[in-house]
Amino acid sequence: MSKHPDVVVIGGGIIGLTSAYFLAEAGFAVEVLDRTDLGREASWAGAGIIPPGNPDRAAAPADKLRAIGSARFPALSADLRARTGIDNGYLRCGAVEFLRPADEYVLPLWRAEGVAVERLTLGGLKRIEPAVGEVSGEPYLLPDCAQVRNPWHVRALIAACEGAGVRLRPHEPVWHLGTAGHRVAEVSVERGRPVSAGAVLIAAGAWSEHFLAELGHRPNVHPVRGQIALFKPSRPVLSRVLMFGKEYLVPRGDGRVLVGSTEEPEAGFEKMNTPAAVAKLTALATRTVPPLADAPVEKCWAGLRPGSPDGLPFIGRVPGYDNVFVAAGHFRAGIQLSIGTAQLIAELLRGIPPSVPLDAFRLDREPGVGVQPAFRS
Repeated sequence: MSKHPDVVVIGGGIIGLTSAYFLAEAGFAVEVLDRTDLGREASWAGAGIIPPGNPDRAAAPADKLRAIGSARFPALSADLRARTGIDNGYLRCGAVEFLRPADEYVLPLWRAEGVAVERLTLGGLKRIEPAVGEVSGEPYLLPDCAQVRNPWHVRALIAACEGAGVRLRPHEPVWHLGTAGHRVAEVSVERGRPVSAGAVLIAAGAWSEHFLAELGHRPNVHPVRGQIALFKPSRPVLSRVLMFGKEYLVPRGDGRVLVGSTEEPEAGFEKMNTPAAVAKLTALATRTVPPLADAPVEKCWAGLRPGSPDGLPFIGRVPGYDNVFVAAGHFRAGIQLSIGTAQLIAELLRGIPPSVPLDAFRLDREPGVGVQPAFRS
């Protein structure tokens, strides 16, 4: 790497690491700074659900961003495995989503996008998932839904970034952005000399607001705690993801079942499990899949998702600055939007037209009301 990197990425989660990898592959010298271990916040904690999608037919910008990830995840997973020897657990496992009347707006969105979907009868549901018990809503089979194992994917991204020449600096908290006119001239860290760069990408998840405020912007990127429980049944009980609005059960390849998730904006930066939330997740699991009543809860964890006022991420140039970009506020969808976001960031830094319209993700936008993406988990 040259003495000064072309791009300094603040934040080493899935968004920051994927962007760093794409930028390095495009020929940029990249340095990633993170306050703690790389990828150990929301990126590590998530369920790894990858909804299906067709970027050529997705209507809304957010859906197009998600569909880019859906389309590119198989190839990226194979690329990471070939380069690093690390399997990220990508699996096209399928899903059943249970729609209530208020959720059925998604059906025309799915069909317009060309997403494969089949309405199931109760008998059809029992044939493919015989362990499913008490459920509410109409079941729809999404055979092209996939999943990754978030910790495995983070490890693969870290190794791939290292192999591509990215300088990774965990446990290097950024405390100040030094500006000169319409540019950030240097990034100051708690230890060592300030880092100068041609461009800066703010991708610090729920911690991004601090850096944006330094630059005169307060978009309200805020932490939203989510808690998850992992069950270890004696034998596999599910083969497909089950989705109930903002709740889900994800069967892993080893038979374990991940159950999530709560949504707690009131928790602030308190990343901890609570008895009430674990009891709620346990009730969801045992009601939905009765055999899980006999399965021990192997462990629980919590993550802090980066929320935004309208549920959409902030992606693009930071107004007022020529060399500062943001990729933050991805809320529940960091894993599924990571590839599309990294693609956009690489396009912006390369000076080529973005593949997704950026107005919906502008930092200075007026928050939308009633944003309804085709997939919510």
